[in-house]
Amino acid sequence: MLLEKRIHAFAKLGEFLSQFNSKYFIKKENITHNDLFFDAFAMQIKRVKEFNAWFTEDNVIFAIKSWSNLLTNENIEKWLLNYKIPANLNKNVAVIMAGNIPLVGFHDFLTVLISGHNIVIKQSSNDKHFLPLIAKYLEYIEPKFKGKINFTDKLNNFDAVIATGSNNTARYFDYYFGKYPNIIRQNRNAVAVLTGKETNNELEKLGDDIFRYFGLGCRNVSKIFVPKDYKFEDFFGAIFKFKDIIEYQKYENNYTYNKAVYLMSLFKLKENGFLMLKEDKSYTSPIASLFYEYYTDIEQLKNKLEIEKDKIQVIVSNESLKNSVKFGETQNPKLWEYADGVDTLEFLIKL
Repeated sequence: MLLEKRIHAFAKLGEFLSQFNSKYFIKKENITHNDLFFDAFAMQIKRVKEFNAWFTEDNVIFAIKSWSNLLTNENIEKWLLNYKIPANLNKNVAVIMAGNIPLVGFHDFLTVLISGHNIVIKQSSNDKHFLPLIAKYLEYIEPKFKGKINFTDKLNNFDAVIATGSNNTARYFDYYFGKYPNIIRQNRNAVAVLTGKETNNELEKLGDDIFRYFGLGCRNVSKIFVPKDYKFEDFFGAIFKFKDIIEYQKYENNYTYNKAVYLMSLFKLKENGFLMLKEDKSYTSPIASLFYEYYTDIEQLKNKLEIEKDKIQVIVSNESLKNSVKFGETQNPKLWEYADGVDTLEFLIKL
């Protein structure tokens, strides 16, 4: 299958997904599909919480909308512009996917197939309903994808591995798959560097970076760095718009549990009824909590973040920091922004 055909198929997929950009699904007459695909996708969105209570309809639609915006001919061609993809790539690439947020493994899915390789997918039980539907739609748009997409519960007959998990599972992956060409990803988190000069609007957008997907994603801000005299009242005031998150039962359960643990351990907390702030040098904060750390010199902080970059997925800040993004943008990576900073497409081209 020619690269142009693969690009066209994914762009058509983007058009199809654009029909689900809001809770009011609108079937567009100019999009190639039959009623079966549209109805199956719409039903899956409506029923998603039956299979994973963390996957709210709002968060699923956000993920779908993000991908529909990225999957255009223009974006895909811009992404591929700096690569020379051979025409004969045909290895079997096993992809072990996480399930912490909706469609979290889609970028690997896209990258393997756009390169021309075949993909062998082991899905997480927490996110296993959307990708098979997407695969069927791709095969409908471009029949030559048939045979190139395989779902399995037990991996075999593969030439390379891309695996995403926790620090613990990463050790397991390395033990079993270390002899194969591989990309093995571990825990990472987003952080924010605040100066105290942020506008209320910027702090509200930081709330999106913190609370989207209930903070379960590797691009969610789990820690903030603040100057010594930082006024947390401004931060709490700006994020008050997210107060209704505590009404969600699973989030409230985590808030209650983690607060009890902190208080029994005599930790000092700053909290507003739906988010706890704890001073901590670690990067990975529990659900419903946010770590903070003071700094006195921005240049020293930059050095610290560079030294500890293997723990950080992305940085949010107005400061000129390496790999930083604007407030509210952590969940909107471009196609060429790779998880853990590892160029997945380059890895696949060299197989």
